[in-house]
This record gives sequence, structure tokens and C-alpha cells, in this order.
Amino acid sequence: MSEKIEIVQRENLKEKPDPSDLGFGKYFTDYMLSFDYDLDQGWHDLKIVPYGPIEISPAAQALHYGQAVFEGLKAYKHNGEVVLFRPDENFKRINNSLSRLDMPKVDEEVLLEGLKQLIDKERDWVPEGEGQSLYIRPYVFATEGMLGVRPSYSYKLLIILSPSGSYYGGESLNPTKIYVEDEYVRAVRGGVGHAKVAGNYAASLKAQTNASKLGYDQVLWLDGVEQKYIEEVGSMNIFFVENGTIVTPELNGSILPGITRKSVIELAQQLGYDVEERRVSIDELIESHRKGELDEVFGTGTAAVISPVGQLKYGEEEIVINSNKTGAITQKLYDNYVGIQSGKLDDPQNWRVVVPKY
Repeated sequence: MSEKIEIVQRENLKEKPDPSDLGFGKYFTDYMLSFDYDLDQGWHDLKIVPYGPIEISPAAQALHYGQAVFEGLKAYKHNGEVVLFRPDENFKRINNSLSRLDMPKVDEEVLLEGLKQLIDKERDWVPEGEGQSLYIRPYVFATEGMLGVRPSYSYKLLIILSPSGSYYGGESLNPTKIYVEDEYVRAVRGGVGHAKVAGNYAASLKAQTNASKLGYDQVLWLDGVEQKYIEEVGSMNIFFVENGTIVTPELNGSILPGITRKSVIELAQQLGYDVEERRVSIDELIESHRKGELDEVFGTGTAAVISPVGQLKYGEEEIVINSNKTGAITQKLYDNYVGIQSGKLDDPQNWRVVVPKY
């Protein structure tokens, strides 16, 4: 698809927010991408429309049975150029999520082209400050108004955009405190842990609230069967540096295959680090710390990119990692990763996708 898609113009444009006070997910651009599905026409009526409220049936199946998936990625501006970072991976994953909930897949090339045209329309909304970006939220939900437990016959896909500030509020990484959850579980193999579905995040909120009340930033999730193997931290994938080797839990059907996770593994290998994907038990982690072999811990995800962990609590055990400071490997990976994203460093893997002017 290369032709320009329909644009429904809005009467008045919004006043853009103060770049120094963007936060995350607080502001939204003037336009969004809209795409509809029904059994007769399939996916149709792709267009750019004014951002605003949508009409939905009170009986819409997404509201009752949870057929809703989403993605998250970013656009960056450097020297006047707007770029995306591995968007093809996000659209592959949204199709995997759609398939898991028995929702209709989308044409990934059509969706990417639509996104490029939307961002071109909104390129003045892409902030240029250090660590700033335009957050992109594609999502799909069931719209049929029918209270029957079966796949919906109609769906809507929207992509909304939100200018976002630096995750850390500055250039330095701030280590977080994490609480190992031993009552609730995030997902089980055979369920939907490997898909980016809305219900996964709803199910995590209770544990996150409890951890926050205890003074911790994130929850470290254990597996749902034996509750001994580490899976994710908050809404991020988790990495450990043990004796200089980078270790991360292997994908097992209940862990989300993060695009940042995948990219960090590839980047670490390019930089000459040994990387292992395998099962990691919480007991191994505690023992590794006792032996002085746990050098660093960090999470990876779209929002923070890389988030170092400085403290971890499991039962009565509380450990401090690398003197609660960001480790050298974590910092190097972060600097190289955001350098490629922003265009300040070379991109040998061609991860950056330039948004053309239409």
C-alpha cells in the first residue's frame, strides 16, 4: 500500500503541551488512525480521524469478555528526521496477540503504512528533547453488541499518539526497588502470558498496589506452576548479569516476547557479551548474590528501555545489587540502545525506519 489514505480534518488544532512537563500518557495528538472490521468486509475503512471520544455499544464484547489487545512503540526526532524503531516487530506481535484471542489478524504492511502517514501528519508533535519521544499505542477491541461467549463479529483498531518525556527525568538511570510476588501470579503456560492482552495488566494491579504500599517500585513475577522460576518484572522483561554473563529467563509461553528484550539480546551479543536464555530460579538468584556473583539486574521495556534494579526483597531476604548503583554493563547497553534509537549512533541492523513526508 502506498497511496495516501483518507484524512478527516478537525476544525481546531490543540495547543501543544510544555515540552518540559510531558510525563507519560497525559497528552494526545490531534489525530488518530482508525480501522474497522466486520465479517462481510474484513478490515476496511482505514483513515486518519480527529482524536476524540468514540461511540460503543454497552454490550460490546470487549467490555464483557475481554477481547482486547494492544501494542506500544515510539517515534523519535533527530536533526529534523522522524524515525520508528523496529515497528515491524510490534505488528508481528499484535497479530500473535490477535490470534491468541481468536481475533482477525491485520495486514502488517498496510498498518505500518497507515502509521507512517499518521505520524507524518503529526510530526510537529514529536518532541526533540533528551530522552523524549512520541509514544504510539495501537490497540484492537471487540465492538459487537451481543452478550454471547464467542468471538465478536466486529472489531475496531485505533492508533493514538502521546508525546512523552524522559522516563528518568534526566540523563542518569535510577535503580528501582522490586518486590518478589509470592502470592499472585501473572500468567501460566497455555494461557495468554505470551500475548499483549489488556487482561494481563488488569490482573497485575493488585500485586503492584501491594508492593507500592510496602515502598517498592515494581513486582517481580514468579512462574504460575511452582512459583520458583523468575518470569518478568512489572510490565518488563528481566535480565541478570552473573560473573559478566548476561542471563534472562527463556521464553516459555507465559513470558511476553518483548521487542526491547529481543533487541537488547542482539545488541549485547554484538558488543561481545555472552548471553544465556534459560530458566532462572529465585533461589539461584539469592545464592548468586550471597556468593558475590550477581553483578547487575535490569528490566527492559518500551517506556524505560532499560531500568536498573538496585534492591530486591523476597520473603525475609532483602538484597542490594551493585551498591544500589547502575552497573557498567547496564549503562553501556542503555547508551548504545538509545543512541541507535535517536540516530546519534550508527544503525548496522537497520532497526530505524524513517517516516517519509507524504
